[in-house]
Formats: sequence, C-alpha cells, structure tokens
Amino acid sequence: MYQDKTIVCRDCNQEFVFTAGEQEFYASKGFENEPSRCPACRSARKQRQGSG
Repeated sequence: MYQDKTIVCRDCNQEFVFTAGEQEFYASKGFENEPSRCPACRSARKQRQGSG
C-alpha cells in the first residue's frame, strides 16, 4: 500500500509531499523513480525546456 512520503526538492531544497495517489499514478505509468523536484520546480523546468 502507498503512503504519503516527504521528499526534498533537488532544485529549491524545499520539502514536498509525494502523495499515495501520485505514487499509484507513477506506478501505473511504469515509472520506477520518484520525483526529485517539487511541483513548482517541475513546472518551471518544463516551461524552460519547452521554450528552448
């Protein structure tokens, strides 16, 4: 069973919660690694990547 997990963002060093629901979603997509960035940094990184 999945449980909420606190992770530290590799970009801003803030803690964020990787929820049980998100873990289940990641598993259903076949992702093996948990996120290393908080949602805000993930979103900012996607925008930077997309505009390059």
